[in-house]
Amino acid sequence: IMCDQCTKATISRRGFFAGGLALTLAAASSGTPALAQSSEAPPANPDEALKRLMDGNARYVANEAINTDHSAGRAARSRGQQPFAAVVACADSRVVPELIFDQGPGDLFVIRVAGNFINEDGLASLEYGAAVLGIKTIIILGHTACGAVTATISSIEDNELPPGHLPSLVNAIRPAVYDVMSDNPTDLLAAATAQNAKLNAEKAAAADPILSELHASGKIKSAAAIYDIATGKVDFL
Repeated sequence: IMCDQCTKATISRRGFFAGGLALTLAAASSGTPALAQSSEAPPANPDEALKRLMDGNARYVANEAINTDHSAGRAARSRGQQPFAAVVACADSRVVPELIFDQGPGDLFVIRVAGNFINEDGLASLEYGAAVLGIKTIIILGHTACGAVTATISSIEDNELPPGHLPSLVNAIRPAVYDVMSDNPTDLLAAATAQNAKLNAEKAAAADPILSELHASGKIKSAAAIYDIATGKVDFL
């Protein structure tokens, strides 16, 4: 009887999020309609969002950034947010998504962790960004000379885990290194960094039930990319 009662009382995760939880999160995000940083209208679809990021990176590389007055729109931003893209970036201090893509405060929903991988907390953040804030694209942004990927390669080659809590990073990145090691690439670090970004972009697209459904309906897209610290250029994979 208890099991039957529990079954009847159970609410599916999809229904729960679509109902009360979505309203709760939306209320927490803003009591008024969300506002974008830019005066430009938010991208209408994932392809437009991706193009806006590419155009912004081209400006950054050419040293022609237009989002330089970060005090502009401060009052408007206090009334809500409407980012058009999420960027899962490394915690590396040289990797600053808003600068790299020449976007202003409020335009990007940024999740950062050394090694730019997605864990449960990252997935929850992306679900919030997609279902509540309305982001149109998710970019997994790896970068050249990534210390987290380098540490993972060293750990595998030395057959020894690093101290402290660092093994959690190594274990998250390890699958990407193993994937490319068998090909004996000339630059193992570059190959593993690219594969890590690809695997996590695939993870974001396949995450049930929220992100996978939004991807299937064409409302959002995920992509992997590599940022070259020396040139400033982002290459999409």
